[in-house]
Amino acid sequence: MAQRVFLQRLLVPSVRSLRLTTPSLYIALSGAARVHGPLARHRSVPCSAVNRFIATSSVCRVTFNVQDAEDFQERVIGSETPVVVDFHAQWCGPCKILGPRLEKLIAKQQGKVLMAKVDIDDHTDLAIEYEVSAVPTVLAMKNGDVVDKFVGLKDEDQLEAFLKKLVCP
Repeated sequence: MAQRVFLQRLLVPSVRSLRLTTPSLYIALSGAARVHGPLARHRSVPCSAVNRFIATSSVCRVTFNVQDAEDFQERVIGSETPVVVDFHAQWCGPCKILGPRLEKLIAKQQGKVLMAKVDIDDHTDLAIEYEVSAVPTVLAMKNGDVVDKFVGLKDEDQLEAFLKKLVCP
């Protein structure tokens, strides 16, 4: 309990001094519904109500988690847009580094490429079918066919070159 009070006293003043522009971040860090800007009228509203207000904006999703083999067939194999398939695992350190890098670069493509994330522990059948022997393994698929592949961690320049080959014929 004493540690919790200490951390609240230490962190809350520094959070207030940041003058965050993202209300949900401010709420998450401070644990209160003190919001600046257009949401300031919600000061006395519970956090859950403010979060509901924030979550109503539409988001364009180019990254998705594969749910099962049928979902993979429909969203990856049947996609007219090229798809980067990231075979990963929760316990894999390099996967945790590569995933956000790929997501960032694919988001820059503005919908020209989609990203499917496949957890090999949940979908071993897909991992076996696509001969995934190590993680992370990333496949580039176009019109249902694997056109390129790499295994392991890559830097951003190598990832950009990988995506450029997929987008530009």
